[in-house]
Amino acid sequence: MVKRSRRFIKILQELDKNLLYNPDEALDLLKKLSSVKFIETLEAHIALGLDPKYADQQLRSTVVLPKGSGKKIRVAVITQGDKITEAKLAGADLVGSEDLIENIFKGFLDFDKLIATPDMMLLIAKLGRVLGPKGLMPSPKSGTVTNELDNAISEFKSGKLEYKVDRTGIVHVPIGKLSFTIDDLKLNLTALQESIDKNKPNGSKGKYWKSLYLSSTMGPGIPVNLSCLKDSKIG
Repeated sequence: MVKRSRRFIKILQELDKNLLYNPDEALDLLKKLSSVKFIETLEAHIALGLDPKYADQQLRSTVVLPKGSGKKIRVAVITQGDKITEAKLAGADLVGSEDLIENIFKGFLDFDKLIATPDMMLLIAKLGRVLGPKGLMPSPKSGTVTNELDNAISEFKSGKLEYKVDRTGIVHVPIGKLSFTIDDLKLNLTALQESIDKNKPNGSKGKYWKSLYLSSTMGPGIPVNLSCLKDSKIG
C-alpha cells in the first residue's frame, strides 16, 4: 500500500473527486495547494485514443511554448567547420566535433538538449546506447538534426519541447512553472493542444482526446473538463 504524507492527504481533502475542473479552477487550485519550498513545474498528462504499438498511431513531435518552460536549457551542438563558430554565436552552451562525441561516449551528459548537423550523424551513431535511454539522441523529427543551428538553438532555449505518446497512449509534458500567471500557463497549454491536434496520427480512431489531468511536481492530478476548453480551442 502506498504511504502518503500528511501534507498530501490534506491536499487530497481539498479536491472534489466527482468534479471535472475547468482550466482556471485547476490552475488556481494547484497554485493554492503548493506548499513546498521550491517552485513546482506544471505538467499536463493527456490520455489519447491511440495504440502506439501500431505504426500509424504513434505520436512524436515538438511544440514551442509561447511563454517558455521556465527552465534554463543547456544546449550542446555536435558539428564541424564554420558551423562551430555559428553554434557558439547562437548561444550554444557546448560545441564540439569528434572530441565532444568521445566525451559523451565516456558518459558526459551535462546538457539538456543535443543538436547535430546532418554531416555528423554517422559519427554520432555509436552514441545510441548512451543517448537513447535519456531521450537525447538527435533526430530530424524532433528538430535536433539540422543545419539551421541559429534557429534550432534559439527555439530550444526559449521553450521548444519534444513530446511523444507513451506505450499506454498518454502524453506527459511539462508546460511551465507554477509561478507563471494563469493566463501564461493557459497559453502554453493551448499551444500544446494545437500541436497535438495538428500532428494527429492517420491511424487514430474514435475519440482522440480522452482525458486531461493537470498536476504540479509535488501536487495531485486534477481532472480537467474537456468541454470547458472548447472556447480555448482545446478538446
